[in-house]
Amino acid sequence: MPETYAGLAKPRPSTEAPEIPILDVPRSYEVRTFGCQMNVHDSERITGLLETAGYFPAPEGTDPDLVVFNTCAVRENADNKLYGHLSQLVPQKERNKDFQVAVGGCLAQKDQDTILEKSPVVDVVFGTHNIGSLPVLLERARHNEEAEIEILESLETFPSALPTKRDQAYAGWVSISVGCNNTCTFCIVPSLRGKEEDRRPGEILAEIRALVDQGAVEVTLLGQNVNSYGVSFGDRQAFSKLLRACGEIEGLERVRFTSPHPAAFTDDVIDAMAETPNAVPQLHMPLQSGSDRVLREMRRSYRSRKFLGILEKVRERIPHAAITTDIIVGFPGETEEDFQDTMRVVEASRFSSAFTFQYSVRLGTPAGEREDQLPKAVVQERFERLLALQDRIAAEENAAIVGRTVELLVTANSGKKSGRTHRLSGRARDQRLVHFSVPEGAQAPRPGDFVTVPVTGAAAYHLISDPRADQYGLRRSRGGDAWEREQAASCGTGAPGKPGQVSLGMPAIPVGPAPVSGA
Repeated sequence: MPETYAGLAKPRPSTEAPEIPILDVPRSYEVRTFGCQMNVHDSERITGLLETAGYFPAPEGTDPDLVVFNTCAVRENADNKLYGHLSQLVPQKERNKDFQVAVGGCLAQKDQDTILEKSPVVDVVFGTHNIGSLPVLLERARHNEEAEIEILESLETFPSALPTKRDQAYAGWVSISVGCNNTCTFCIVPSLRGKEEDRRPGEILAEIRALVDQGAVEVTLLGQNVNSYGVSFGDRQAFSKLLRACGEIEGLERVRFTSPHPAAFTDDVIDAMAETPNAVPQLHMPLQSGSDRVLREMRRSYRSRKFLGILEKVRERIPHAAITTDIIVGFPGETEEDFQDTMRVVEASRFSSAFTFQYSVRLGTPAGEREDQLPKAVVQERFERLLALQDRIAAEENAAIVGRTVELLVTANSGKKSGRTHRLSGRARDQRLVHFSVPEGAQAPRPGDFVTVPVTGAAAYHLISDPRADQYGLRRSRGGDAWEREQAASCGTGAPGKPGQVSLGMPAIPVGPAPVSGA
């Protein structure tokens, strides 16, 4: 039965693109993205909408006619970060009355009118459910010469129906669902993104095929809880079937997904990962805590024994799988014994990397209202101990790979030291970051091409490869062709590092606090 409100069936989000008003005079824009992969993907949609409407990326070193903030609300200081950025735009607003500022994303969904009250520079506020309304709201605000706000309480249009400008032609996100049905006590995402809405498998596969036709060689399936996919149409094995169907798409070389939930992770998904040729040997499995008592307080409906059992099954079927995780330190009421339980599970899990977070209060969540919040000094000290443990494990796991030959998908972004080391960067099939050199006289790859190289060195967060000429293999790919076409078409405007751009793929491994995942 469809979900009902006051006796009325809840409408399914539209799969039709909204009508987009076209500017009379082209205007420049910049999109600034904060937060998780969902926000990165939403920013691709925002960028696509704006360019369809006649906006163009602001040339480097110039003031844009429009700045859009796509915000995150999972951190305690998220609002301070936003208002700090907004205050810096006051002089530009005073110089140019036609300059516009829009704020969208999770913080906009949460704070709504507060943003307009606190910042006079804002012209448009839109939420997570109505991204497609942005061009209309901008035109309305310009015409009426007053701020516009539109926040919907349920999804208006599936993001896939909106035009998209992807950051890299050789890889892309594909949303399989939006929203979340879980009730984790630390997470504000369900109240901002709504209940889970699943796309039909045919729509997803059609989008993936279209991406591949355009040159993409890697796709990441994206959802707040991907392995609950199918709940809205009653198929408990829908996600594993979707993975297997991806394996039949010619030209698609790598399929990833993020993020699953341990409580709903089933053996059929493990089997699909092991048996689908382009499903990569990498899994992001959020732990959050190794203490069963804390997991219960978090309303995470699994316990440490089940979590470790999942990892054991994955490694049994996929021996070289790299497993990453999310961990929260300092959840309200966490004792030293609870923390030691987390340390024990981390030691046993042998994660290749971990996104470790210091708990911070989220107003509007059950955990945020508890009175047993831990002192900052206690949380910091535990956080540093956990970081030291995971750094050691990651370094040991990476050191074990030295001497192995790996295939890398070359990325557009090189490491911070690339100017000095002259190394390029790529991702192995298991998502490990590898900085590699090209032997003298060998052909350099393009982003989107593949290279095969031996691992010659290792650190906690990356691997190094300095191959001899006879150890270096280059496979030029459709992804590299697509990247080259994109560069030629943009005349360089899409160069890596341009302000306002978003990046695809898993984020770099953090060495400090980072936003909490909703998974």
